[in-house]
Amino acid sequence: MKISYNWLKEYININLEPAAVAEILTDTGLEVEGVDEIETIKGGLKGVVIGEVLTCEQHPNADRLRKTTVNVGGETPLEIVCGAPNVAAGQKVVVATVGTIIYTEEGDFTIKKSKIRGEVSEGMICAEDELGMGQSHDGIMVLPAEAKVGTPAAEYFKIESDFVFEIGLTPNRTDAMCHFGVARDLRAALIRQGKEGVESALPTVSSFSVSAKDLPFTIKVEDTDACPRYAGVSLKNIKVGPSPDWLQNRLRAIGIGPINNVVDITNYVLHETGHPLHAFDAKEIAGNTIVVKHLPAGSKFTTLDDKERELDANDLMICDTEKPVAIAGVMGGLHSGVSEKTTEVFIEAAYFNSVSVRKTAKRHALNTDASFRYERGVDPEMTIYALKRAAIMMRDICGGEISMDIKDEYPTEIEHTEIEVNLDRINTLIGQEIEPHMVRKILNALDIQIKSDNGNDTLLLSVPPYRADVTREADIVEEILRIYGFNAIDIGHKMHISVAQTDQKSEARYREKVSSALSARGFNEIMNNSLTKSSYYAGNGFKEEESVAMLNPLSQDLGVMRQTLIFGALETVSRNANRQRPNLSLYEFGKVYQNIDGKYSEQQRLAITKTGNQQAEVWKAPAGKTDFYYLKAEVEFILTSLGFSNWSEQEVENPMYDFALGIFINKQEVITLGKVNSAVAKKAEVKQDVFVADFNWEYLAKKAKKNTIMFQELPKYPEVRRDLALLLDKGVNYTDLKQTAERSEKKILRKVNLFDVYEGKNLPEGKKSYAMSFVMRDDEKTLNDKQVDKVMEKILGSFKHQYGAELR
Repeated sequence: MKISYNWLKEYININLEPAAVAEILTDTGLEVEGVDEIETIKGGLKGVVIGEVLTCEQHPNADRLRKTTVNVGGETPLEIVCGAPNVAAGQKVVVATVGTIIYTEEGDFTIKKSKIRGEVSEGMICAEDELGMGQSHDGIMVLPAEAKVGTPAAEYFKIESDFVFEIGLTPNRTDAMCHFGVARDLRAALIRQGKEGVESALPTVSSFSVSAKDLPFTIKVEDTDACPRYAGVSLKNIKVGPSPDWLQNRLRAIGIGPINNVVDITNYVLHETGHPLHAFDAKEIAGNTIVVKHLPAGSKFTTLDDKERELDANDLMICDTEKPVAIAGVMGGLHSGVSEKTTEVFIEAAYFNSVSVRKTAKRHALNTDASFRYERGVDPEMTIYALKRAAIMMRDICGGEISMDIKDEYPTEIEHTEIEVNLDRINTLIGQEIEPHMVRKILNALDIQIKSDNGNDTLLLSVPPYRADVTREADIVEEILRIYGFNAIDIGHKMHISVAQTDQKSEARYREKVSSALSARGFNEIMNNSLTKSSYYAGNGFKEEESVAMLNPLSQDLGVMRQTLIFGALETVSRNANRQRPNLSLYEFGKVYQNIDGKYSEQQRLAITKTGNQQAEVWKAPAGKTDFYYLKAEVEFILTSLGFSNWSEQEVENPMYDFALGIFINKQEVITLGKVNSAVAKKAEVKQDVFVADFNWEYLAKKAKKNTIMFQELPKYPEVRRDLALLLDKGVNYTDLKQTAERSEKKILRKVNLFDVYEGKNLPEGKKSYAMSFVMRDDEKTLNDKQVDKVMEKILGSFKHQYGAELR
């Protein structure tokens, strides 16, 4: 939100530096993200003055140029060569003197004393577009005869310098979405600082008066819940045209382009008071009647942006006796708006239900200044003031006549919110005692009325409706604290905390354990949005109808709840890879959601992702691309750290993966890991290989509670290792061999490992070679060769019998 410093000072009597104002506003919660110095015309017309052409004659060396002498108020006239066809002696003109910088779309240049076709030129007589004051380049600007020679152009054209605050407003602070709202907060902060005589006020509307009552309007509100208040007034004999300079300057300063005087006035009052207005061409309102109602679903309406929209039955509409003329609180209609031909206007000032406006604006993807404020809640008590203010300005600027008494439909007045607060409770929540007189001073400065004070440190407060976000005692404490100043609260020398006694086998403890371990092993934790694209779940093993769809999606990319964590991980990989960060180790804990036959479910999952290089390049060793086996090692590490020791592995078919391995516990698949299918990765714009393990974390955390991790002393007796080089069919898996070996010898076999695989030359067709190691140890005595050989013969025999293995 942009706030003009010059405009702000119209509502509060201050003379502070802009930087000081920015600091105060930030301290009160209106965070100033930047302060920009601006000029209504770039460069502020520095070096440009009003001059008079004394002589004008043909350039001796160019048919299209003129030699002129121009008086700009100096000791001697300037000699200027001019190419404009309309330059003539006796004219009052605008002159850019030597040293002036001219700003153009093509680039900036500085006026220098030069020779043009052999004749001296000491400046430039300017056209509108050369100064940024218009689009015309047909000739130089010719001013009225009364223009005074030597007057700086900035003074003549009333060019202003200003400072604009860019305020990052939180959604709850709708009261500060205008200049007066910011002035109100600034006043409260200055009063807290002890500044005397600081007042903030809106301009008076006491001059409002009805010239005649010959343009009356009738107002009917059929849905008072969606429109609790609707007021209007009409004016006739309006002359639509450009706004005065001061009004245009105000709007330009905050980034709003002037349109015409009527529309500019409604915009001005909006940014002054925070209350939206709408001006209708009164002649386009059939029957001089306004009806606020709902239309049947499917009705058509063309908005000001020239788009035909299909209405919903819940859209609140502003209608006349024949047709709709505006979407309430959002946007007016194309054919009822103010144009150059308008001579009569009807001004609307209303208070619409914020939920109704928000749903309608979202439904039609419309975001206007009006809807932005109505969605958050405007001040119902500002309605009549804003209406009178606009009517007075249109009367004074547009030459209009107020032609009816204000019509105000307000059947049920919106009450102030009453809140009871206790001063001791306020000090407890703040953590520091604030003097009672200071609390009362701040409340008064914020327009929060103290209705009763029982003298027992309990106050009954009345909060005005424009502070819709202040509804309870804690909100009052926050208001006091932000004005008192967070920086004024002392930092204590001691911190008193209670140590939480949580179950060592709770899901949270297991999550913390695994998270810390993965982070220590070089992984980064990620947190992705639970909302994602519905297109991800069209295929890939998912059913699109099982997605939990949003009733009111913010966009197509946020249309459904995720069914898996994998697509979020792929989006993270894509984002990093596009920024030259392709080597990633990631993990994410999160919930996934499904809608199966109308029943909603959610499940906690863990996804770990590896892609790119396993380690950085060094001179001693290559980087080495990460692969499936690096990921599998991490999976086994997690299972071991959770106390699992017995699990089975099996290749599985999964459309999300090019190849996948399932990890089973109690015959249930609890982890799926593998290389993500390239077509799936492409959906997230990922071009590199990505390996993902998807954990059923909910199940694992539940089962881990039953696991007991045993500690034992270091072995007293040595281990013995034996290796086997086996010739096997290609279809035999290492996992099967490992499990067979463990079944063959359960007492002294401690470890089985595969340390070499060979396929290719010098091997029979359809065969491969596995080199495996077997580590044995007896915890009661030292093993001898006879015992070890017996075990190895037993294992080899099992391999030969079950898999047809041969020794190489």
